[in-house]
Amino acid sequence: MNSTQPFRFGVVASQAPTGAAWLDHARHIERLGFDTLVTPDSIAHGLSVLPMLAAAATATTRLHLGTYVLANDFRHPVLVAKDATTLAVLSDGRFELGIGAGHPGTGPDNAMLGRTFDQPGVRVSRLAESVGIIRRLLDGETVTTTGEHYTTTDAHVVPYGTQPHHVPLLIGAGGTRMLTLAGQHADTVALGIPLDADADTAAKLIERVRDAERSRPVPAPAGASAASPTPAPVELNVNLMAVGDAVPRYLADRIDPTALAASGALSVVTGLPQDMADQLRDRRERLGISYLVVSEELVDAFTPVLRILAGE
Repeated sequence: MNSTQPFRFGVVASQAPTGAAWLDHARHIERLGFDTLVTPDSIAHGLSVLPMLAAAATATTRLHLGTYVLANDFRHPVLVAKDATTLAVLSDGRFELGIGAGHPGTGPDNAMLGRTFDQPGVRVSRLAESVGIIRRLLDGETVTTTGEHYTTTDAHVVPYGTQPHHVPLLIGAGGTRMLTLAGQHADTVALGIPLDADADTAAKLIERVRDAERSRPVPAPAGASAASPTPAPVELNVNLMAVGDAVPRYLADRIDPTALAASGALSVVTGLPQDMADQLRDRRERLGISYLVVSEELVDAFTPVLRILAGE
């Protein structure tokens, strides 16, 4: 499916030696022209995601702020919805909620909380239930549920008199059930593709998202004579792992950007800034991938590419 969606660019960051350094970093990312600043969710590593984003909201005016992504098992969905509502208010509508079922690396964090790290099928089922509750709460509903994993009684999270903000939902997905869930509910799908995945591999995953997206119910018309609005297509996101020769430190001894590029891997872009911009345009045209994020270590390498594509 081709996409005419505009490009968006984000930075993934979770480290800061001081509060002042974090706020300076957020302002710097905004000045460079990036659209989002997103933070991963970890107990053992980095700073705590939600306070970091709340602080960044006070230091920026245009930059969108998001979780990339919350581990569903860490929090009850009512608390997630409450925090998301609060961050949407504090940022004047710039908060984007990213959530996922948890990757194998979150197992030790679950153990720190005294929780088992269940099999993928169980975690996906729990996430599906959680997403249903969160979306209803963010839409202003009062929710009472008794499910397999969660129970809520008269839950509501939007304070009376508060200006409600739509909170876009990003779901990180790689497996079949997750891709279907994301296609059914998310505004943005962060594709969990292997480092060496090429366009053909990604196209198969994306088609699952699009199949699920097509099964969404059509929104009811706003009035008796109004036509049903056409929802925006689900936005597709990829986290770039290398930009030219630049690689994050944690991947420096694990990947060869040149070899990955030669194999057609979507996790890298190579060449001069114009070459990299052309590669990303081609991926948007062929696959619909329009939202790219990079590690904070790749910001300098990627900014020239951003400036070319932002000129569109």
